[in-house]
Amino acid sequence: MNRLKYLVTFILICSRIIIYAQDTRFSQFYAAPLHTNPGFTGSTIEHRFSMNYRHQWPNIPGAFDSYHAAYDYNAAEINSGFGLIFNREDAGSFGLTTNQVSASYAYRFRLNQKTYLAPGVKFGIVSRGVDFSRLVFNDQLESNSASTVDADAITDRNVNYLNIDFGGLLYSENYWVGISARHLNKPNQSLLGNNSVAQLPITFNFQAGYKFSLSGPTVKRRNAKDITAAILYEAQEKYHQLDLGLYYNHEPFVFGFWYRGLPLIKKYEDDLRTVPQNNDAVIILVGYSVLDRNIRIGYSYDVTVSRLATNTAGAHEISMVYEIASKKKKQRSRKFIVPCAKF
Repeated sequence: MNRLKYLVTFILICSRIIIYAQDTRFSQFYAAPLHTNPGFTGSTIEHRFSMNYRHQWPNIPGAFDSYHAAYDYNAAEINSGFGLIFNREDAGSFGLTTNQVSASYAYRFRLNQKTYLAPGVKFGIVSRGVDFSRLVFNDQLESNSASTVDADAITDRNVNYLNIDFGGLLYSENYWVGISARHLNKPNQSLLGNNSVAQLPITFNFQAGYKFSLSGPTVKRRNAKDITAAILYEAQEKYHQLDLGLYYNHEPFVFGFWYRGLPLIKKYEDDLRTVPQNNDAVIILVGYSVLDRNIRIGYSYDVTVSRLATNTAGAHEISMVYEIASKKKKQRSRKFIVPCAKF
């Protein structure tokens, strides 16, 4: 019975990955700018390191773990940004993993004294595979044997493919608006050979935000107070997701509250794949800034409000952003920084 339970769990996990196209999503999307939109590449003073870790649905065996690490550089002399991104996702108890290494580039156009436009592109190499030693096949269930004759049922234990993303960002001192598209080349991620069902559909997303300053222009950074509201909307075929919320920043502390869901979008009651409901989660954020080191650390917890609430135990997420710049760069390049959240 336990083997059957794990086999069913594996099938559900694989179905979810094909349906939702295996896009890693972070509640703290504003702390993973290069993952959200390649147009953010170089939107820092000089050097920026960012890291994110998400542990989703801990009550489910083999919960979903997502990792993100990125570095980007602002080459202000040539109005360009360069980035390097590493992503990893572990899904379920059977070693289904996805690893991606990407490089991104963005170029800044100055539209007027305070407004900039930054289109960007990202190219990634993805490797996806399963740990076959942790799988249980049908003939093993029937014979209660440790070996299987179905070892070749999945033809490719690992599949590698190219992934291409494109995005654009419009920003000024207090706002930013961006759009991006992932999987422009619609790569095939199938482990079952040439299977068009596993072709990744294009994911479109829209992000925007506005920073409301609650301090005067002469207030020092240590006493700065502001509220930033932000939105992220994603659409992939008929599936949609909306993250909407704000955070209050009173250096060195940050507190935020977010909502994820689409209550006004029609539910597909006849589609068993739409297990996540239109109301998905509310997200609580706390953060702290080490101002002398220019390090920001954030922790958030997803409180599930769908009918999965009693089974999943939500999701935990940690982020860190570390920025480095010389004094000369700080004086010359601050005007290029997007006023988006660091958490």
